[in-house]
Amino acid sequence: MTRIADALAERSSPSISFEFFPPKTEDGLVQFHRAVAELAAVDPTFVSVTYGAGGTTRDTTRDLVVQMNAERAFPTMPHLTCMGHTRDQIESLVDDYASHGVENILALAGDPPADGSAPTGDFSFASQLIELIRERGEFSVGVAAFPEGHPRSGSVADDRRCLADKLQSADFAITQFFFDADDYFAMVDDLASLGCDKPVLPGIMPLLNTTTIRRLADMNGAKFPEDLASRIDEADTDDRVAIAVEAAAELSSRLLDGGVPGLHLYCLNRSETVLRILDTLGL
Repeated sequence: MTRIADALAERSSPSISFEFFPPKTEDGLVQFHRAVAELAAVDPTFVSVTYGAGGTTRDTTRDLVVQMNAERAFPTMPHLTCMGHTRDQIESLVDDYASHGVENILALAGDPPADGSAPTGDFSFASQLIELIRERGEFSVGVAAFPEGHPRSGSVADDRRCLADKLQSADFAITQFFFDADDYFAMVDDLASLGCDKPVLPGIMPLLNTTTIRRLADMNGAKFPEDLASRIDEADTDDRVAIAVEAAAELSSRLLDGGVPGLHLYCLNRSETVLRILDTLGL
């Protein structure tokens, strides 16, 4: 298996990677594996599988990651959130990953309870999870980055310092989705001024479901492209996909021109849209 940090360091061209989520139904599982098989033709550098809030998809995420790492030529990285978990729970899961040859983990704090109550468990910050992962094995560790600042940070400057500190212990970062390349490049410049040059992969989210992505943007404190959303909402079904593909490809092209280390595409367990984006980019 390949450590993602090593793969990123060794590549002579930008990496391509995809994010999947654990399906909840049998039909969804069939679609998941179909998308994986279709996107495997791109020869991605790696793929990742998300982890439900509070560990709600813990077993599904674990099973899919272990299976894909055994069957695919590219590494599959589990997302792992620590908020709401005990140390014993996290140690057990990390040790299980290590025993199955999983060498990459995306370390996330997770979200506090939606009702505003204090989070439970033994962890509050991703930095604590990184420390535990380092103690349990020789993993390549990624973290999350927020180009416009984390919604729970006091300021963008505070968020940049926290991210730079996390990246001292981690190997790379993947960003939350965003729609303005300037926000990404400003973040990278801020990190460089803090002495941090670890690779930060931009997360690209095609704007296919404007309602859902508007809600997620609000939750994450991200700017939402209302003009683009209006164009998509007013178009017919076929044109909606074409508009979303064009916009994502334009953003990706600008990022590639600016020298990003790779593109991390949120595929939503479907292959068609991201394949069209890559085709538009000539990748």
